[in-house]
Amino acid sequence: MTSTSPKKIAYQGEPGAFSHQACKRWFPDHVPTPFPTFEAAFAAVNAGECDLGMIPAENALAGRVADVHQLLPHSGLKIIGERFLPIEMMLMGVPETELANITVAFSHTMALLQCRNSLLALNIKPEMFHDTAGSARALSETRELNRAAIAPEIAAELYGLKILQRNMEDAHNNTTRFLVLTAQDQVVEPAAEKILTSFVFGVRNIPAALYKALGGFATNGINMIRLESYIRDGIFASTFFYAEVEGRPSDRLLKLAFEELAFFAEEVEILGVYPMDPFRATQGA
Repeated sequence: MTSTSPKKIAYQGEPGAFSHQACKRWFPDHVPTPFPTFEAAFAAVNAGECDLGMIPAENALAGRVADVHQLLPHSGLKIIGERFLPIEMMLMGVPETELANITVAFSHTMALLQCRNSLLALNIKPEMFHDTAGSARALSETRELNRAAIAPEIAAELYGLKILQRNMEDAHNNTTRFLVLTAQDQVVEPAAEKILTSFVFGVRNIPAALYKALGGFATNGINMIRLESYIRDGIFASTFFYAEVEGRPSDRLLKLAFEELAFFAEEVEILGVYPMDPFRATQGA
């Protein structure tokens, strides 16, 4: 009798992080596997150590995760899905304490900024820590009655803490978009009705190069929903672009747009063809 090992999904961060929560929410049949860096998570998927990767790409308030744009091209990984996770910050303490006892809350800088008004209203002093989930883990070890951590709900469950107040975030529309990655060899077009195609490209250092490169998308009526520039390899003269459009590369009009892009651009690489998350419809996308 043979047994098969459980599937794994890689994420960056400590157990109890928002990425961990995203893994459990959408891939409950996979074992969430933490890695200290994005590079390590990518490498684990590429090597087959993990079947999938759950990587944050952008946040509604903090913007894009720059490392992901740098790592995806030429990584050998492909995007096969997107997921949107509402970011809900929980104020948590040890089971023996109460909200009235808390004088200090510690967490990652971004989490503290997102909860600034709530902390002021409770007269709680913020204190920086390197990681949201890490603050919960640290509190579970120190057991201080006057200190609380700000972290995802999953961290309270994982480290045996009590939620003292929910939804500490000042902006309740705060959402993080995750990309689901795999080490598949080629882009496989899904059968879903609404499809996104992600790709990167560089442009030649000539006047109007970007305008000419993107002209085919406009003339062929392609909806481009994202276009971002980034510096590759620290060379300011070498500007690359990350883009997302609606449609499949095999669609006639999108195919024509890519043909025109290839004429004016360089190093065009399709990073993924995947279903559009229904969450977009709730945002008017």
